[in-house]
Amino acid sequence: MYKFEATTDFVSFDKFVEKNKGAYQQCSVWPNIKTAWKPHYYTGFCDDEIVLTALVLERKLPLAGKLWYIPCGAVCDYENAELVSAFTAFIESEMKKHGAFCVVIDPLIPLRIDNESQEKGLAAHKLLTSLRYKLNTDLDSYTYKHPVQIMIPIENKTAEEILKSCEKGVRYSVRVGANRGLTGKRYIADKITDEIIEEFMSAIEDVSNRNSFVNREAGYIKTLINELREYTDITIVYYDKAVDTALELERQAKKAELLSALKDAPQKKIRGLENEITTIDKNTESYNARMEETADFGPEDKIAVAAGLTIRYGGVASCIFGGSRNLLRNNTRSSHFLNFTRICESVDSGMDFHDLGYVLSDNPNPPLSKNGTLGKIEPRENFVGISDFKMSFGAKYYEFIGEYILIGNAFRYWLYKELMPIAKKIKMKLVRLFRNIKK
Repeated sequence: MYKFEATTDFVSFDKFVEKNKGAYQQCSVWPNIKTAWKPHYYTGFCDDEIVLTALVLERKLPLAGKLWYIPCGAVCDYENAELVSAFTAFIESEMKKHGAFCVVIDPLIPLRIDNESQEKGLAAHKLLTSLRYKLNTDLDSYTYKHPVQIMIPIENKTAEEILKSCEKGVRYSVRVGANRGLTGKRYIADKITDEIIEEFMSAIEDVSNRNSFVNREAGYIKTLINELREYTDITIVYYDKAVDTALELERQAKKAELLSALKDAPQKKIRGLENEITTIDKNTESYNARMEETADFGPEDKIAVAAGLTIRYGGVASCIFGGSRNLLRNNTRSSHFLNFTRICESVDSGMDFHDLGYVLSDNPNPPLSKNGTLGKIEPRENFVGISDFKMSFGAKYYEFIGEYILIGNAFRYWLYKELMPIAKKIKMKLVRLFRNIKK
């Protein structure tokens, strides 16, 4: 027999979440970040042993009433039909007690990986729909984010093995950055100062402006770091002018050697020497362009050119925010360097997966596949380039089973479905308007 109850034992709650490879959105401190939601915490037992935890977030909406959302679903074994069924019956009774009109879940169970169907995903879909959960095929109305993530399996792999699996252009770009004065530094939460936050935000703002995304404010970033400080770090990629200049001096010394060797070289070696000299001249041309672009900085300056915030929790390194500044972006390939630096950090941290982030997607077309699961999900037009860039790092395209809704009050749920899309559009327009005014 399974027993479920509300809990305030957050130590045991979080220990179970992390031990069972739950997501950071399922831990007890997540509501301290999502402050617009009221939390409820539930634990499930079998013979006094914890077998399930569920963080329920509650939000009161105009007219519709209380919406319940369980981020990433409950932490449990979804192959245990008896457990999932018992928890469903329990959560229905809790919804009724608290006056919630529905509960939304979005378990991180893969439905397809690189377009290959996953049995666990299909089995979870069949189980949930048999328990009266309704699959939501309208991605625009999803409570949290679209059910596609680009991830790299890194368990038991070395950084060099991962680099070899990357596309040729990525391998070249990563090495180019190191040869043009780029260095990466990782700051754990205790070492993140206001200056580091400022450097981080400068990169995020440039990315936001380039891609017309709405970025998070610095206050939100600080809250995220403070609440998940044990798991969160920021990586900054710096362009070191002094290092770049030292590398250029080495190239010029090498060129002098080659020119000297060319004078007495046999005919069969002349072409090879000339090619080496041409390569050095191209690198010098690129170096001069970097010096011109950074003319306002001193010769010893280290300039932040890219940054990323990563949460490493439950075996998954989640790249929450990241990007490169416009400064030196193309000349140094700073985006590639940042991505691979973060991958190396994840390998060093013993992670199982490196999550490059979710994919903003179009609605599946057709909405449902033949077996009733979500149809194929493709990136939106303005996300195709970003997705292709992430996939070039030897990543895999994960389509999860999606969002499922257990409805307690059909009329209030209808109000929610009709009104929320309108409210979201108005909210996003207001956010963009106010941020443009601030600029």
